[in-house]
Amino acid sequence: MLRFVGKLGFILLLAAFTAAAGLLYQSGDPLYKAAEWMSLGRYHRYDAMIEDAARKNGVDPQLLRAIVWRESEFHPDKTGTSGERGLMQVGEPAASDWARARQVETFKPTDLFSPRTNLEIGSWYLKQALTHWAAKDDPVPFALAEYNAGRKRVERWIAASKTGADVTAADLRAHIDFPSTSAYVEAILKRRGYYEEQEKSGR
Repeated sequence: MLRFVGKLGFILLLAAFTAAAGLLYQSGDPLYKAAEWMSLGRYHRYDAMIEDAARKNGVDPQLLRAIVWRESEFHPDKTGTSGERGLMQVGEPAASDWARARQVETFKPTDLFSPRTNLEIGSWYLKQALTHWAAKDDPVPFALAEYNAGRKRVERWIAASKTGADVTAADLRAHIDFPSTSAYVEAILKRRGYYEEQEKSGR
């Protein structure tokens, strides 16, 4: 009897492992899916807030979610090496710009650890960048590069492309000479695509 129970347990464990492996394979990104499972819900804890902030500021929620993933992996208490804080790793200068624009006189830097406030400020800042580059063929890579490295560096990369006002997103991506920024832009674009596919398939 004990041997039978032991064999049954092994079979059930093997079946569960096989099913999990199948789900990982079908996900399109097994490493991400495994990290998502191990996060014990953290990867989806802020979905509603992300949707709200995206809708309020007129940005793509899947793009916003991809930025949150890249910046903090959904950790609201993360602090960056230059003092950036929270889910979207917002810096104090960007937060101060938001506070002035929104006339929020009570804002203080520690408010950036509030997920809702951080998402509000980060999505507002992203929208400013998207609006600035709206005339380009694809404003998103320009805005992401600015979010990561600042507008002056984006303008320098555009100048290096020698394409002037006709610069395309492909031109920019080819002339980003900061490996970290190049990787940042590519990772977020890829992750946004992944989220879009997951949304379409209902996963």
